[in-house]
Amino acid sequence: MIPENRIPTHPGLTLSQEFLVPLGISQVAFAAHLGVPVQRINELVRAKRGITPQTAWLLSQALDTTPELWINLQAAYDLARSRPPAPVAPLAEVG
Repeated sequence: MIPENRIPTHPGLTLSQEFLVPLGISQVAFAAHLGVPVQRINELVRAKRGITPQTAWLLSQALDTTPELWINLQAAYDLARSRPPAPVAPLAEVG
């Protein structure tokens, strides 16, 4: 059964657990490879920052993925986090 109310994993955790840890690369080394500040990678990994289109391109090129992967992970996370607490009734047809 798929949970309906689970918040998707932040893309920073995916970056850390699916890429950096298996590759044995530190945040410092990865940031240097990308040419970005270490703080940017660290904030991503700690879910304090989101994936921007520019970051998606950098990650996709360095990790042999697509920028869409990173943007979609971020979009799924953002949508789940901003879900309204109560549903809105659909509009009724007029006339």
